[in-house]
Amino acid sequence: MNDQIRRLMDAMIEYDSGDPMRIHHFLKVHAFAAAIGRGEGLDERTQFILEAAALVHDIGIHLAEETYGDCSGKYQEKIGPDETEEMMAGLGFSRDVIQRVRYLVGHHHTYDAVDGPDYRILLEADFLVNLYEDSISPEGQQQAYEHIFQTETGRRYCRAMYPVTETE
Repeated sequence: MNDQIRRLMDAMIEYDSGDPMRIHHFLKVHAFAAAIGRGEGLDERTQFILEAAALVHDIGIHLAEETYGDCSGKYQEKIGPDETEEMMAGLGFSRDVIQRVRYLVGHHHTYDAVDGPDYRILLEADFLVNLYEDSISPEGQQQAYEHIFQTETGRRYCRAMYPVTETE
């Protein structure tokens, strides 16, 4: 694991200290994102951005709850980018990497206009975890499979975990 990614992981664990559910969540999303990215053959820069984004994707949850009394996706997307920038800048990430991760954090609950493999894989990894953690019905799992999963690796993982089938 890249040293900057390890330091970001440590910072996020500290940031979410006392909230094991959320720590488990972002660690699982990171693991799936890293595996899907490698399976899809991402270049190292895109893989690095993807892994960083997976670690911080839900960074806005606590502040959204405090500010709005609601941690829904729209509030996470609103608050998360600034929290992301503060954390990543403090850890010495480059400006261009921070900007892309900010964008991904600010859109990770927006499922249209996906503009790159890092964005696509982040959505897929988050869905793999959320389908389980939120006890989504088999019908919901099938809908996610049909509408969210586009990478071969992500689709393979989804088929291995959930009772989804090809429909074409």
